[in-house]
Amino acid sequence: MPYYTRRETYRRRRIAVVSLVTVALVGIIYVGGTGLAPVPVAAATLTQPADATQPAVQPALPSFGSSAVGAVGFPGVLAASGSTGTVPIASITKMVTSLVILDAKPLSGDAPGPEITFTEVDIDFYYEALAEGGSVAPVVGGMQLSQREAMLAMLLASGNNYAESLIVWAYGSEQAYLSAAADWLAEHGLTGTVVADASGISSNSVSTTADLIELAKLVTANPALASMVAIPTIDLPVIGTVENTNTLLGPLPGVSDVTVTGMKTGTTDVAGSCLLFSADITVGSETVTVVGVVLNGESGLEVRQAVAALIESMAPGFQQVTLAEAGESFGQYSTAWGQSARVVAAEAASALVWSDTAITGTAAAESMQLGAVGDDIGSLDFLVGDQTVTVPLELETDLTDPGLGWRMGHPGELIDG
Repeated sequence: MPYYTRRETYRRRRIAVVSLVTVALVGIIYVGGTGLAPVPVAAATLTQPADATQPAVQPALPSFGSSAVGAVGFPGVLAASGSTGTVPIASITKMVTSLVILDAKPLSGDAPGPEITFTEVDIDFYYEALAEGGSVAPVVGGMQLSQREAMLAMLLASGNNYAESLIVWAYGSEQAYLSAAADWLAEHGLTGTVVADASGISSNSVSTTADLIELAKLVTANPALASMVAIPTIDLPVIGTVENTNTLLGPLPGVSDVTVTGMKTGTTDVAGSCLLFSADITVGSETVTVVGVVLNGESGLEVRQAVAALIESMAPGFQQVTLAEAGESFGQYSTAWGQSARVVAAEAASALVWSDTAITGTAAAESMQLGAVGDDIGSLDFLVGDQTVTVPLELETDLTDPGLGWRMGHPGELIDG
């Protein structure tokens, strides 16, 4: 056995201790480093939604006059025929009159509104309208009607005299009303529309089919007016029973899930027979309100038949398209330590589309390290026509830490990550 001096023994022992301490420190550092190092990032492998387009539908637009159709919630005009320029619109003018009156004297729902006392001036309006050959409704000096009742006499019976009485009541004079109406039309972007009177008996009260589609949408957006134009018949004080000149109101014969809800007829020698209309069409779990106009028909019967055929032809053109189902998979994450988690839609989404409106979708998800069920990790963005529908994407299962055993055995992945 070799002989070591005390100094040599001490030195050897010190080296051994230092080596053990060094190994221990290296081990601690390794375990600590691998245990605390961030895990590698996992990128999602995504499946992009398929593009979708429904079959094209050609509405049965009439061959006479000019016409157009649209729908609430859908921009602009969906289809049109005939002249796109300004033409006389007869008593459809009363829809502008109604909206401008309600701008000054608002009504909520089916509230009656204030009482209006009719005088000799209103009787003069009656005889003036009668002399012009326009439609009228009875009036008696001293009688009182609510605002709603007076507006129903103007709308359902198409009483030209009530149009004049109402604008003077609301604005003080015809001239003040016409000025307010011009401002209202400009404010709502109806630049192709001019009203020269309250009733539409003047051939200078004109509009375009595109403007009339927007006007009809404004009517449907006003609950008080929308409820009035949907009434088929009503009993009014003094006046008696008034039947709506729009006899198409109600369920459309022979067509399921379609109800005509409005809105105004009009007839003059210059304008011909006209009808501004609205109808509710049930599409899956939703209801779409179609609006449209047919102008310059030979007779009311011809126009009503054309409108009925037009609405019927529109119904198949609306489809409720499923964009995503809740929990539907659009990809997955796969981690370096063997875990996986699907990328799923957080909620269901659908879109109501017209005809062959194109639908395109894009899935995007952020890169992940660790995550929990339900974490918001991206989105599906569907372009439906010119509108975007966004559906959140989430994790279906947890992405958890791989644990110390995997970490110690894969230092390279941790360093690269």
